[in-house]
Amino acid sequence: MGITAGLPPFILLDSLLHSWLVEDIGRGDRTTGALFPADSSLESVRAEWIVKEAGVVAGLPIASRVFQLLSSQASFSATITEGTQCQPGTVIARLHGPAQALLMGERVALNLVMHLSGIATLTQRYVNQIADLSTQLVDTRKTTPGLRLLEKYATQVGGAINHRMGLDDAVMIKDNHIATVGGIGPAIARVRGSIPYPLAIEVETETLAGVEEALKHKADIIMLDNMPLEQMQQAVELIRQHHRVKIEASGNITLETIRDVAETGVDYISTSAPITRSAWLDCSMNLSHNKFI
Repeated sequence: MGITAGLPPFILLDSLLHSWLVEDIGRGDRTTGALFPADSSLESVRAEWIVKEAGVVAGLPIASRVFQLLSSQASFSATITEGTQCQPGTVIARLHGPAQALLMGERVALNLVMHLSGIATLTQRYVNQIADLSTQLVDTRKTTPGLRLLEKYATQVGGAINHRMGLDDAVMIKDNHIATVGGIGPAIARVRGSIPYPLAIEVETETLAGVEEALKHKADIIMLDNMPLEQMQQAVELIRQHHRVKIEASGNITLETIRDVAETGVDYISTSAPITRSAWLDCSMNLSHNKFI
């Protein structure tokens, strides 16, 4: 997809990258420091990053930043566009710079790209299942603590759009909220009286009665949670009588079921699967042998 607009600004990412580098380097890279002292004439090297299996590559600008934080002399040049579907053996980046920086940053940078590429790859598979329909795929808040910004960036690279980034983005009244306050109506009334304009109000429903109550109390978005397809279709027809209301479907969405859900006419399908069920995309860094410059 080649999407980079959603890349978080480095003023937000740098503290995370610093902490991950510190975690890995600790009191110093004993191996690299011994082999390549800072004043060594063999310090500057070249390297290539190679993808070892087919998939969508994501995170290259973040990897570049990792090496920049370690040395201003480190150069990371992507050879593909972010979001490109690559085949095994594809060279995705070329590096040049101090051996210490390239070797100390290798693991953190590769880990991030492999993880994010795995998410982008699975996201694209889901998106491709409904590409000819108007329904859009959205992610969820089921993310790895500390990695939400990057994992949600990766779903964008794969072709999805982000749901709310955190609890402060929008109101989502779920089953436990509803049970605690005694119903959808009371929940919407309480929320509407205290939230700032223009936050949207989304309500999770599991029955047609719940949909009717959400409509009655003017919810902005209605989520159809774990509904059978026939019931979901009825809910969509009911909601479409209120043109301003958006419809989201969620719950046990798989590659096998997503198209059937989309064909009911919902606006959005939310699933955590591209993040929680993705496998890392295998990549490696190879330094040029005996080519110190």
